[in-house]
Amino acid sequence: MSHDGADLAQSSTPPKRVRNAAATREAILHSAVIAFTRHGYDGVGVREIAQSAGVTAMLVNRYFGSKEQLFTEAVDTAFAPRTVLSDNPATLAGDVAARLVDRTAPESEHLDPFLLMLRSASNPRAAEIVRAGVERHAGRYLSELLGGPDADERAMLAHSVIAGFWLMRKMLGSTALVLADPVELTHRLEALLVVALSPSVEN
Repeated sequence: MSHDGADLAQSSTPPKRVRNAAATREAILHSAVIAFTRHGYDGVGVREIAQSAGVTAMLVNRYFGSKEQLFTEAVDTAFAPRTVLSDNPATLAGDVAARLVDRTAPESEHLDPFLLMLRSASNPRAAEIVRAGVERHAGRYLSELLGGPDADERAMLAHSVIAGFWLMRKMLGSTALVLADPVELTHRLEALLVVALSPSVEN
């Protein structure tokens, strides 16, 4: 009898928080990435992020310490994947151009890290965090992939082309870029990226 009672008591015991700590943290971080991407750093608070994740604001602060730290980790999560970059230097410009044209098409609905960057740039501290995230992830990856002289400069120049195209076609909806033939647009964009990525030629 006592054994059955112990089993019943054990079966009614809620799952230990420790067991779900990683999943809870991941849920908060996922909610934060979406919220900051849609609304920017200043456009959303810890309470809204917590509610979306199904937890309390106190629990968010317990896991991440502050909104700034949560944003820092959200930036790392958003910028770690290589959304348009490939791993082949020989076809890099063409690969990036094709992926960028596809991801900025009017019908595309990607949760892009570029939006997080754009919508948080007005806050000086958030802009610092985003810049560090870009340099730590996409910037460093591209710089190491390129190698050679001025690799950092060429990598950031290419990212500037990517960001500018993203802004004009996806965010502002430039009529000429939206209505352009995707194949022709990809070829033109590839040509720009080739110039940005190539080492300077000494005369």
